[in-house]
Amino acid sequence: MASIRQNVELSRLPDFRNLGVMLRILLAVNLFALLAALARSPDLARMAEEFVGQAAVLEPALIFSLLLAYLAGPRLARLPYFHGAALMSLIAVAGVLVIYSFFAPLLGADTTLPALARQALWTLLAVAALLYYFHLRSRAISPALAEARLMALTARIRPHFLFNSLNAVLGVIRSDPQRAERALEELSDLFRVLMADNRELVRLSDEIALCRQYLDLERLRLGDRLEVKWQVEACPPDALVPPLMLQPLLENAVYHGIEPGEGPGRLAITIARNRDEVLIRLENPYHGGGNHHPGNRMALDNIRERLMLFYDLEARLGTGVVQGTYRVDIRIPYRRK
Repeated sequence: MASIRQNVELSRLPDFRNLGVMLRILLAVNLFALLAALARSPDLARMAEEFVGQAAVLEPALIFSLLLAYLAGPRLARLPYFHGAALMSLIAVAGVLVIYSFFAPLLGADTTLPALARQALWTLLAVAALLYYFHLRSRAISPALAEARLMALTARIRPHFLFNSLNAVLGVIRSDPQRAERALEELSDLFRVLMADNRELVRLSDEIALCRQYLDLERLRLGDRLEVKWQVEACPPDALVPPLMLQPLLENAVYHGIEPGEGPGRLAITIARNRDEVLIRLENPYHGGGNHHPGNRMALDNIRERLMLFYDLEARLGTGVVQGTYRVDIRIPYRRK
């Protein structure tokens, strides 16, 4: 099962299929080239000319090397760190030499053996610097995992939810003891998940089942005031998602969208796959001028941080108000076990 630990494993290469990793490599290599042009040029005009000349060969070589790394990504992920680093270095050197040998004659650059050796050496130094950067970044992120996990737990176990659920069970324990028993079982299942290890990705179908249990508990308390509309016909059930990604958002929707209203309120959940992405939309009534306790955005900030830890720049979370409806949109990459 995929895990958040894979994103911060100190003995793993970066995921060369991750958009954030590729973007950081592009920016870092171009920064190296800019600093080299600055060091070799006496003035800004010469520096710009030097940088443009380097970019004519650097950019195609960099893109070609990234393409090779993208194709070799799954293989690199399975190798031990030093073996993977060595293979990545060979891939980068091969990509640079192939592109340099093709473009250098067109630009009148030196293509002798010493020139090729210099290009290979600079490529190896750049690869070593980038791998060291990603290693340091992993070490910098890893201490935040315990804090993020703690936040994921404390942001979701809110007293009002626990007390309201127990009071709802007490309210029907005499009139409908079987329903009260089922509600207690659902509550125990929910808290078992809440207290579990939140670093493992889970199947989207399991997350949806948990959310249905939670909404059944809230419906026991709110009755007909809570209307739920599920649109999950196009949902990929085998997609892997961070655990407890939807439940705290639904809890916010009930607390801030349904409870303040005087009549029934609709909560709509839409989940679908669009090519290599999973799209999730939650909608609930918006009471901007009400006197209900305002949200502190803890759940939203928590989920946004966890999405960053799991997917880097490949996931997005946005919120907005559209015609009296509060909307949360989430896009995550479609990954399977």
